[in-house]
Amino acid sequence: MRSPHASRSTRPADGIRLVSWTPAWAERFRAERAELERAVGDRVLAIEHIGSTSIPGIRAKPVVDICVAVESFEAARATLQPIEALAYVYRGEHGIAGRHFFQKGDPREVNLHMVEITSEEWQRHIVFRDYLRGHRDAALEYEALKQELAELHASDIEAYAAAKTPFVRKIIALARG
Repeated sequence: MRSPHASRSTRPADGIRLVSWTPAWAERFRAERAELERAVGDRVLAIEHIGSTSIPGIRAKPVVDICVAVESFEAARATLQPIEALAYVYRGEHGIAGRHFFQKGDPREVNLHMVEITSEEWQRHIVFRDYLRGHRDAALEYEALKQELAELHASDIEAYAAAKTPFVRKIIALARG
């Protein structure tokens, strides 16, 4: 079932903008994955579409999130230059230890998170995404929460992200049973 507001775009004052889900996000992911595989495929273990744009039918900020799994954070340094050659800007760990983080586009269109495949960061992204893909009611609840938080924290993206944390933790716990 589609959210009653799914066709509406919402843009609070600070630029937190939730838009209707589009298959273009999956297409963009596939195109980026193909480029990444050509550039660094022999050095990575998996490339996955994560985040809200990977959950069909729910509104999201129009930025595709990609998670790349590697064996080792240190060994992954060999992939930084080839990824930057694909027009990604390397941002270091960007607040999360053990993550190489990149952004692409101006305005930003893609976030790339590179983490060890055994890390909690990798596991939580995949578990959360898979649960929401398989539980439409939870996906719609998440969409409603994001809408409420985008309005409540219109001028503070960090507060918006932090306020989602209890819901994310709840879903991960449910998924892990």
